[in-house]
Amino acid sequence: MPGILQELMRTQEREGWLSEPALRELAERLGVPLHRLESVSTFYTHFRRTPPRGAELSVCRDVACSMAGGAAACARLRDALAGRNDVEVREVSCLGRCDAAPAAALGERTFDLGDTANALSALEAAGDEPPARATRSWAADPYAEPGERFAALRAALGRDPRELVAVLEESGLRGMGGAGFPTGRKWRFVAAEPATAKFVICNADESEPATFKDREILHDLSHLVIEGMALAAYCTGATRGFLFIRHEYAPERHRFEAALAEARRAGALGPRVFGSDFAFDVEIFVSPGGYILGEETALLECMEDRRGEPRNKPPFPGRVGLHGQPTLVNNVETLAHSVGILLHGAEWWRSRGRPGFAGHKFMSVCGDVERPGVVLVPFGTTLGELLEACGGMRGGAALAAVAPGGASSHFLPAASLDVPIDFDAISAAGSMLGSGAALFVAEGRDLLDVGLDVTRFFRNESCGKCVPCRIGTEKAVKLVESAGGVSSESEALLRRLDATLRQTSLCGLGQVALSPLLSVLARFPARVRRPG
Repeated sequence: MPGILQELMRTQEREGWLSEPALRELAERLGVPLHRLESVSTFYTHFRRTPPRGAELSVCRDVACSMAGGAAACARLRDALAGRNDVEVREVSCLGRCDAAPAAALGERTFDLGDTANALSALEAAGDEPPARATRSWAADPYAEPGERFAALRAALGRDPRELVAVLEESGLRGMGGAGFPTGRKWRFVAAEPATAKFVICNADESEPATFKDREILHDLSHLVIEGMALAAYCTGATRGFLFIRHEYAPERHRFEAALAEARRAGALGPRVFGSDFAFDVEIFVSPGGYILGEETALLECMEDRRGEPRNKPPFPGRVGLHGQPTLVNNVETLAHSVGILLHGAEWWRSRGRPGFAGHKFMSVCGDVERPGVVLVPFGTTLGELLEACGGMRGGAALAAVAPGGASSHFLPAASLDVPIDFDAISAAGSMLGSGAALFVAEGRDLLDVGLDVTRFFRNESCGKCVPCRIGTEKAVKLVESAGGVSSESEALLRRLDATLRQTSLCGLGQVALSPLLSVLARFPARVRRPG
């Protein structure tokens, strides 16, 4: 039987909101106390407890869309809709469409909010099927033709799983979701657990502003993600897999569903994978929303029908994960890369990088660039070369700053364009690669506003479990907003607040919430408004 959260998702999809009678009926049908439904339905922002006013148009309010004039575009749209009671405009956190900023969504349709006429046309086509996007080919796909797919899995079934894990370790593949933990080591930890019930989860809850490369991998390379999950399951002893995907990625979810059906027809999933004794299949769990669910223990809490609040660690999910069982959690890109490595070997992966570097990396690129989007580059490619691959700065503007690892990374100055894309090199430069999301900011931008936009996002997305995170992020935003800038006294207070959040926050959200803002103050002091 579907769990509580998935039943709530279905109820809202059917009725448009979660009414009191609907919750009572669902509680009786599932045999759970009403307070459990109340607890989770009030935690996740996707759930509505009041009836919508006609169509609901979601408008992104975060940094990439803000830089693209999102606030003004939203105001124009509200003016154009004045007097209409059949549409509700709702400002939301990042939609994962930063390459189409300022972005808006209506059901499964996404569009550029900057064109008011286009937005109004999208409203009229709300019930129509969204137009299909073309599929891109990528050098990360080791298969030239669809008929070649799952060769890595076929070959793996005749090998000792420990040998395969050793290949991953030799390759040096690191997690591409942000933490950069060695992938082979993570698989080995889970494989060593003696439990008979184990799980593999693909974390596709890509919710940080400026980050959207996993979305493109799911759209174009779902078969690699599925094969990577199956390989991970074979190596660790798991028999069930889950794709945990944000609800805003409905078009990508449909692509993944189609790829699952193809994989089952091919024999790559099921009770006897390719006729072997290995059994494995994949289910889809649609997230009810929230950036915090990208944290793996909050994700597990959500999948167990609770509020998505991070757990204390240790124990780590590799030992005590979903339903108390050892669970491997990898992100989309990590699993996709594992296929080529296990098909061609560690040396093949190393050859993908520039001299002195190993592998290649999907990078999201947005902000003040000519062609925002996702590109695949060898590790060792410089930030400047990445910028050139996206057409340079829009309109030939000069670069002021770049956040190389998404909204949670420190801003670097324009002089950092010669820094290579590499976990260690970017760390040495004073930032982090994170999940691989470069936000380029042009000269003339108010860098304090850009940094403050990021802190607002973390404030909005704090789960509230930690008092320092819940209160500290709110205080930081108010401190800057109320003064209209940052004085030397308030900067010192922000730094003390940041130290407190780093030491006492339960998860990474609170630990990095003020970092981008403080990096602006530290590296661009002459550009910061100083009141008084």
